Amino acid sequence: MRIYKILPAAEWRAAEAAGAFVGSAVDLADGYIHFSTAAQASETARRHFAGKDGLVVLEVEADDLGGDLRWEPSRGGDHFPHLYRALEPRHVRAVTTAPLGADGVPQLGPLA
Repeated sequence: MRIYKILPAAEWRAAEAAGAFVGSAVDLADGYIHFSTAAQASETARRHFAGKDGLVVLEVEADDLGGDLRWEPSRGGDHFPHLYRALEPRHVRAVTTAPLGADGVPQLGPLA
């Protein structure tokens, strides 16, 4: 199963240069990296990233992350993937831009 991380492109570029993504501000505050499934990602974009430009979407195979990925209840009792360690760039299968739509919500494009 593929999971997705929405974040500013500048943060991803810095993570690639550093060799690991330790998380955005909200991830660091919560103690894990927030991901969404394909079914959850549009609502995540709407709730948390509306009006924010310059975003990218990372696509990661959940099975590649091993036991440090946990599925935990969140919004409406739905289980979300949370990574309890840094994300290594080698685990990222694709990076796509997420331009803002006319409604101000990032457009994620087709997700697997």
